[in-house]
Amino acid sequence: MPGAQVFIDRQFIGAAPITTTEVKPGTHQINVSATGYDQYAQSIDLTPGSREVTVRFKEVRLDAKAEVVHKHGVGSCRGTLIATPQGLRYDTTNKGDAFTVPLTNLEVFTVDYLEKNLKVKIKGGKQYNFTDPNGNADSLFVFQRDVDKARQRLLKGDVPAAD
Repeated sequence: MPGAQVFIDRQFIGAAPITTTEVKPGTHQINVSATGYDQYAQSIDLTPGSREVTVRFKEVRLDAKAEVVHKHGVGSCRGTLIATPQGLRYDTTNKGDAFTVPLTNLEVFTVDYLEKNLKVKIKGGKQYNFTDPNGNADSLFVFQRDVDKARQRLLKGDVPAAD
């Protein structure tokens, strides 16, 4: 996006499109920001020679995981919630509880901080109550915040990143 602000290793390089010869080979952090869009951040490995980096602000990126306990009416099971732009998946050895659902098919996706509980309700389906195995709501809050941000962008029409 022309005019986007480009930073490499927290140093301002200039406004896009930009060419620089000031970056040495190795691993670097690139950050790009443009008005009206979420900031883009990526770690890149540079080798000698030229390298073109393209940033797509309308692509949704998400790779989030949370270890959880699913509370049943009687008992519980442990597993992992995994979220990508393609969906939310609950991996558990209790196969009756495992699910995969598109992020846009979540009817309820909220954290009750006092109850230390992540509530997930699938449109037209089951409701799940997840807790952190260590009784900590912070990890659930961060997971829910990151997933919901991606979910809202997908609902607006942004597209999942191809990678």
